Amino acid sequence: MGPVIRRPVAIVTAIVLFAEGLGIAGLQWFLGHVVDRQQMSLGGLDPDVMSMSTKIGGLVFGLYFWFCALVALLVGIRNRPAAGLGRIALISIAVVHGLLGAVTVGLVGWSAFAFMMVALALILLTLMTYDRQNGTGDGAEPPGVTSPEASTTP
Repeated sequence: MGPVIRRPVAIVTAIVLFAEGLGIAGLQWFLGHVVDRQQMSLGGLDPDVMSMSTKIGGLVFGLYFWFCALVALLVGIRNRPAAGLGRIALISIAVVHGLLGAVTVGLVGWSAFAFMMVALALILLTLMTYDRQNGTGDGAEPPGVTSPEASTTP
């Protein structure tokens, strides 16, 4: 995939992850609210604790998605691969999408599975098109390789 496609893919990945983070946080907040309103209990657990932990878990999971979206956005803006914690975050969100895709096919259906696989493909494209072995995205040649123009023949 050429350098022209890398930036838009990373930016679209960021947009999708931002939307997913908002959706997951909103869904968890709604579910926590439902548990609170119905005073539901599971195995004798306090409904207030269940409600609050669901809301906090949704917020944390949504922030995790937003952090990964920020990493993908920075990759697209800077046109450089993610490094360190950012790369680990993108790899982990790819694994999360694989697992969520496997769960959603049984619980929600094939359309949700297809969406999760499209999001997974975008994340993997963002990771692989900026692979360090294929170049850094700035057109620089790998160390130790000289261009034909740089070599001089006596």
